[in-house]
Amino acid sequence: MRCLRPLASASLLVAASFFARPANAAPATDRNWYRNAVIYEIYPRSFGDTDGNGIGDINGITKHLDYLKRLGVDAFWLTPIYPSPQVDFGYDISNYEAIDPQYGTMADFDRMMAEAKRRGLRVIMDMVLNHTSDQDPWFIESQSSKTNSKANWYIWHDGKPNGQPPNNWQSIFGHSAWTYVPARKQWYYHAFYKQQPDLNWRNPEVRKAMYAQMRFWLDKGVAGFRLDAITSLFEDIALKDEPYLSGTNAYGDKNISRIYTDNLPEVHEVLRELRKVVEPYNAILIGETYLPNVQQLAKMYGKNNDELQLPMDTQVGFINKLSVADFRAKLNDAETKINGQPPLLVFANHDNPRVLNRYADGKEDPEISKLIATILLAPGGAALIYYGQELGMTDNPPKRIEDVQDPIGKLGWPKEKGRDEERTPMQWTNSVDAGFSTAQRPWLPINPNFKTINVAAEESQPGSVLNYFKKLIQLRKDSAQLRSGEFALIASDNNDVLSFLRKTADGKAVLIACNFTGRPQTLSFDLQSHGIQGKHLRTLASSFPNANPADVSHVTLPAHGSYVAQIEP
Repeated sequence: MRCLRPLASASLLVAASFFARPANAAPATDRNWYRNAVIYEIYPRSFGDTDGNGIGDINGITKHLDYLKRLGVDAFWLTPIYPSPQVDFGYDISNYEAIDPQYGTMADFDRMMAEAKRRGLRVIMDMVLNHTSDQDPWFIESQSSKTNSKANWYIWHDGKPNGQPPNNWQSIFGHSAWTYVPARKQWYYHAFYKQQPDLNWRNPEVRKAMYAQMRFWLDKGVAGFRLDAITSLFEDIALKDEPYLSGTNAYGDKNISRIYTDNLPEVHEVLRELRKVVEPYNAILIGETYLPNVQQLAKMYGKNNDELQLPMDTQVGFINKLSVADFRAKLNDAETKINGQPPLLVFANHDNPRVLNRYADGKEDPEISKLIATILLAPGGAALIYYGQELGMTDNPPKRIEDVQDPIGKLGWPKEKGRDEERTPMQWTNSVDAGFSTAQRPWLPINPNFKTINVAAEESQPGSVLNYFKKLIQLRKDSAQLRSGEFALIASDNNDVLSFLRKTADGKAVLIACNFTGRPQTLSFDLQSHGIQGKHLRTLASSFPNANPADVSHVTLPAHGSYVAQIEP
């Protein structure tokens, strides 16, 4: 029996009244706050532990809200805090309308929300729509038979006559994406771990149920959702085999293309429905969108700007090498090829090695941290900061397979060591457990560099990475040019320095220059072609001391130096 089948007019069957404006909707004032927002990602297990068990909790987040306020961010995104077996550390959800006890209670969450609101901070929840946990009551019922009320809520299919899976689709976490269930005598599809069965988004009942769970949190006042694995919602209805590519992955599988399991056109219909769910609340949608080019990214906003408000632009932040040519091309794409919509620039998150481990040389880490901060925060659009990025935190990889927590690290060791290294606890102080916890052993080891790289130390150092982040974030609020000015690359024959302008219609402009090399660079700028008549520079921010060039004809940047200046007559 084939259970992966189209269901008639799924979107029409989702009742129109479901999208009605709620009585408790937030006011429409400042509806566009997100367009220039600085959003801070918190990995709750690693942010602050208040009960001493070595695992971060909601009260640990509340405890540090004043820090987020001082940093100057507009909102923070929480990775999942719902009940979960924690196979994928919360991305396998078993109950979408509750709090996992290891993080606290719903009362703790409500208090955090109230305290965040008091400080003018918005809260964004992570919403996993592609799959649930195999411990979710929906899946427990679905796998029990072919005739139960949830039988078609997941992707079920008969196997091949020889007892093999239906096709060659692979889990992103290695090996076959199909698992057999004897009770149904069928296989279910899972794009990730086998404990994360994919929902059937061609079923209108699934859509309605998932939208209801989102409304539960919107009614609590959240400002929106980051949508996990959103491009994976649909798979090819004919279950065609993926084409093989050359080579093998870290798990020993042949590489495949994923053209039949990722970014299918049907995703856009769901995105339009999701927009209708959140718009009555004046809430936003952020998409986890790893896409191959800017053309695909632009589609995520919708033809009528009615899909995601902020699909993540991973084109810029994951170049993973200090190449002026590559950054010029990708920044220009982000600023000019998404139909006037704001990009959300992302350089780091909980699934990738930290910024310095991808860009630094181990010699000038603070300078490179500031350089990346400049590229993240000085262009137009929104920006995402991964917790600890503002300190210059680095990875702390496990040394032995016995120390690995992340299952993909256990499966793929040593080629794939998992994601523990970028998820280590936040470094607050130079005291025990870096001020994260009082536990004898936190859930992941503290990075040994916490003695010098921590919030307390850096807040007291005027030239620290943290204070440079604070300066740039404040400039985004104070400067009309950095807040809403047009982005323009500056033509240059120097391939070692990335230079651009942010300018407003009144002719005022801010100059940004970043030295991508370990050698000093001296530059001269001719800005008349950009309509800029001024020649003198007033320093707004610099990654180095005593940055006071007289005018645009002679600007010297030290190794990996970054400079931001107002251009004046």
